[in-house]
Amino acid sequence: MKFKVLVVSLALTLGITSPASAAPIYTFPVTGCAVTYSKYHHDYPAADIFGKKGCAFVSPVAGIVDEVNSVDKWSGKTNLGSDRGGLSISIIGDDGLRYYGSHLSKIEANIIPGYKVATGEKLGEIGSTGSARGTKPHLHFGISYPTEKGIWWVRRGVGLEKGKTSPWKYLQAWQVGKDLKPKLIVPSLIPAEPKK
Repeated sequence: MKFKVLVVSLALTLGITSPASAAPIYTFPVTGCAVTYSKYHHDYPAADIFGKKGCAFVSPVAGIVDEVNSVDKWSGKTNLGSDRGGLSISIIGDDGLRYYGSHLSKIEANIIPGYKVATGEKLGEIGSTGSARGTKPHLHFGISYPTEKGIWWVRRGVGLEKGKTSPWKYLQAWQVGKDLKPKLIVPSLIPAEPKK
């Protein structure tokens, strides 16, 4: 014990301190529940994170709430792309990228456009709204570059790195506590709205 006190006293005298532990920059977007997700998504580079209804969707990074869809307007008759996400939230992260979660069953009352969120702050809860009605509850998770409001086909997720990569590698890193910043290619022109 005397040796430990001596080492600490010597370190303080010499100005040696232990490295500060910083809060994580990134975190896995679902907390408090067991989840599964795949490396591949059916039509475009995104991820569906499956868990129980009500699992917490948390902000994967600190940033500003960009868009919130708090009313499920989706109809199978029209199947409008802009409505497919049901209850959804997008955030512009402090890293300059946009993070999107949809098919939520609930959005927290304080989550409104312009609200500053912290990494790991609860945004809402996993569900099956929008075009996910009748499916297992999940969080549709996408990463994209910021655009004007309403550009739903970009906010749902775009290719990372080489243009076709899903967020899987980043989700894997964040799930084990590693801070891995997504690499994203921003095109010179925003792609046109898809016909389907």
